[in-house]
Amino acid sequence: MKIIFLSSLYVFFISSSLSAQGNPQITEVWNPVPKIISPGAKSSDAPSDAIVLFEGKNTSGWTHVNGKDFNWKIDSGFMMVKPGSGGIKTKQAFGSCQLHIEWRTPFVVKGDGQGRGNSGIFLMERYELQVLDNYNNRTYSNGQAGSIYKQRMPLVNACRPPGEWQSYDVIFTAPQFNADSTVNAAARITVLHNGILVQNNIELWGSTTFIGTPKYVMHNSKEPIVLQDHGNLVSYRNIWVREL
Repeated sequence: MKIIFLSSLYVFFISSSLSAQGNPQITEVWNPVPKIISPGAKSSDAPSDAIVLFEGKNTSGWTHVNGKDFNWKIDSGFMMVKPGSGGIKTKQAFGSCQLHIEWRTPFVVKGDGQGRGNSGIFLMERYELQVLDNYNNRTYSNGQAGSIYKQRMPLVNACRPPGEWQSYDVIFTAPQFNADSTVNAAARITVLHNGILVQNNIELWGSTTFIGTPKYVMHNSKEPIVLQDHGNLVSYRNIWVREL
């Protein structure tokens, strides 16, 4: 009789447990409700909550890094580096963000290595995503297109031929600092080059440096985005950002 009672009790608890697990409401989360965002007509178009930084004509959101008036060339929906004039930066500052930006190296190929179609996109003014013509153009791997310059080489070379428009889609997580200026969490970045994953949520080692090893120096939680003048006629268009 004792064995039968224990068996019945065991069946009761198992049945109750299975009943709870079989109830879909237990794992349903109804609140909060995600905000509705309208995507663009194309995957490269700005969604409804994006901040459009350059749509082809308006450069009011940009200034030169040297404080002078914006004077890069504007033509047919794109802006082009004016060699020797200096880089440009956004007037608005950004931290963690989703960035879409399209770029093009010159049709006429000049130079090789780092001297061919060179520019760069600096997140928070200091973390550089390299822009370079690496179509049949060899350079050091952590300095080619799609690299985090002098830190992380891209997983693959996804470059299109010179003169063709290319795109970067970036998910950037800003670093976090403690009150004593030490790093609480390093910056992280994911990059798709022409729709192909080239940086997979990798950790950045610090600010971009040309000589020496990168390191973190405490900075504001939001800083401008900079486009580099490296002396080459690189063009940019369709730039938008979503703050995260």
